[in-house]
Amino acid sequence: MSIPVILIFDVGKTNKKLLLFDRQYNVLHEESIQPDEITDEDGFACENLAALTQWIWQQYWKYFTSETYDVQAVNFAAYGASLVHINDFYKPLTPLYNYLKPYPEALKQQFYDTYGGEDLVARETASPVLGSLNSGMQLYRLKYEQPHVYQQTRYSLHLPQYLSFIISSRAASDITSVGCHTHLWDFNIHKYHRWVYEEGMRTKFAPIYRGDNIVHAQNSTRKIAVGIGLHDSSAALIPYLDSVTTPFVLISTGTWCISLNPFNDLPLTGEELRQDCLCYLSYTGRPVKAARVFAGYEHEQEVKRIAAHFNKANNYFTTVAFDAAILNKLQPANMLRGAAFSEKDLTQFATYEDAYHQLIAGIVAQQVHSARLVLTDEVTTIFVDGGFGKNEVYMNMLAAAFPAVEVYAASVAQASALGAALAIEQSWNSQAQHGNLIRLRRY
Repeated sequence: MSIPVILIFDVGKTNKKLLLFDRQYNVLHEESIQPDEITDEDGFACENLAALTQWIWQQYWKYFTSETYDVQAVNFAAYGASLVHINDFYKPLTPLYNYLKPYPEALKQQFYDTYGGEDLVARETASPVLGSLNSGMQLYRLKYEQPHVYQQTRYSLHLPQYLSFIISSRAASDITSVGCHTHLWDFNIHKYHRWVYEEGMRTKFAPIYRGDNIVHAQNSTRKIAVGIGLHDSSAALIPYLDSVTTPFVLISTGTWCISLNPFNDLPLTGEELRQDCLCYLSYTGRPVKAARVFAGYEHEQEVKRIAAHFNKANNYFTTVAFDAAILNKLQPANMLRGAAFSEKDLTQFATYEDAYHQLIAGIVAQQVHSARLVLTDEVTTIFVDGGFGKNEVYMNMLAAAFPAVEVYAASVAQASALGAALAIEQSWNSQAQHGNLIRLRRY
């Protein structure tokens, strides 16, 4: 007899994962790929959208037709700051442009001159000025740089919704993707910002839904509940909101390390915006104050450099234990954001362990500064999920930096995927009886 499951695709910038959860949210199966990037027409690295689309489709059918598993629902979590522009025949018109691609200065100036300046737009949309990482700016760029492509665009879908579209053939916009540093959503009036209407772009976005919405994919034998997809950072918050009732901050670590406070609804100040604070929208549409640092990316790059210098494997850092004695003899961590380890001469370190402790000290200093931007007095707990939650060096340093707050490594190892499953629970698992889904280790 086959096992009822939900199939989740969790698509990160580097890892693309597939997971099967049973009705108690145990992971029954997991697999991942790390496809090579390609380049866009300007030679800038980007996602191989065709390969990703093919993988999603093939894996869906593989498990839909499985005799071992009975797939009753599908959902998606993915990085949200990228748009897939599809035509009337629902085919992508462009590469999946990288959100790190530099934004043309003249076009940026044109936009902000038209709509009241950087500070005003940033405050109204709760989005720092981030160039291509403000995904709405990608569509603005398409309109003015490639008008012939813009005219052919039926819908611009954020990546999580495009992945859902592959299976459901239903175009949708999701509140968590629209509400994450996109410049699209006016948090004051709870609708698209006026520039979206004035540029005639409202029709380029599919109807907008909450993140717990589903559509049904009608296959030859039965219906499958298909979620419309979630921005991965918002999805990662769902297991915590499901399990914890007292005020907390979640530091969700990956390529970006994002401090999320769902109990802080204070308006963003100009100074906070300049320091990379923003607001997300939860899957039910509530504002979530957040601050970000690009720490996972820094870690990924620098451990390669350290490993090469000391002739170690790239993953050697996973064997490094926290050593207070090493920390005490290193340079004090610079508490200013952007203290660059990449500029350090590695010959000044006697061992790999010394260099690695210094790297993490700098990353933690940035993280502490970032987390304090969203912390409020009532918060008594910090949870760390993702890769850094498994990093003993990082966790010990972070706990030492917050002596008045309980700091936990949270072993919801698949927080984004689990959140995507929980978001549409009522569509396939209404009799769910799951206990506390979070395993904690206090530091």
